Order: sequence, then C-alpha cells, then structure tokens
Amino acid sequence: MTSTPGPDTGSSSPPGSPSPSSSSSLAESTSPPGSSSLAESTLADGSSPPVDDFASQVLDVVDSIPPGRVMSYGDIAEYLGAGPGPRQVGRVLAVYGGAVPWWRVIHSDGTPAPGHDSRALEHYLAEGTPLRSARPPVRVDMRRARWPTHS
Repeated sequence: MTSTPGPDTGSSSPPGSPSPSSSSSLAESTSPPGSSSLAESTLADGSSPPVDDFASQVLDVVDSIPPGRVMSYGDIAEYLGAGPGPRQVGRVLAVYGGAVPWWRVIHSDGTPAPGHDSRALEHYLAEGTPLRSARPPVRVDMRRARWPTHS
C-alpha cells in the first residue's frame, strides 16, 4: 500500500496512527512494510473502532507519562493490573496511538516500536530522554528513563 503524506498539521503521531485532528482513515495512512493490522482495524466506513474501557485506560496512562520518561508495554499492562497484557497494550497503540505521545511507550529492552526509530528519536532528543544509543537500533536507557521510578 502506498500513500502520499498529507499536509503537516503539527501532529506527533506515528505513521499508520490516527491523528486526533485528522479525519482520514487508518487505511489511508502510511504503515510499515508488511503491516496489515492497521487495515484490519478500520471499520467499513473507514473510521476507527470505538474505544473500549481497556483502550481508554491505556491511552490515559500513556498521556500521563512525562516528557523525557518512558514506560514499556509490560509496565503499562502491570500498572493497569489484572487483564490484558503487553501485546494488547501494543494493539491499542497501533489503533489509537496517534492521540497520545506514542514514542514514550517502548519495548522492555529500550527500543521503540518497529519502523518508528527515526520519528521516535526526534521526540527523544527534543524531550531530553536518556538514550543508550541514538544510532539504529535506537535504544532508550530504561534505568534512567523508566516512569514511574521503580525502587
């Protein structure tokens, strides 16, 4: 699937994620090569599926992560308690992540979502996020950047 980028609206959403100020559908968005999950997340009328309670909770947690700090997908699942795990957190972000600072949610090894290294790195540098590597593969220093601080 190919697409042409639309006008820059100042949105900080990853490719393939809906923008809160955009009415374009997920199917029209740019997605990483070989990714078909975004098209599966689009309803027949081109809109996103409704946000359920779990998705709303995930988005609220992501929105609360301060600039320069990160949480892993597993951290968010653990923070929310019993229920779906890290993969489901990732699924929520794949569908609705454009509405929140998606780059602050990373893998437990400190790497951002696949295909989003360069866009995430721009945000990490702007926010002063502690990094272990700014060259591919980009890696955040989890000991210094994890939020909330684990004791």
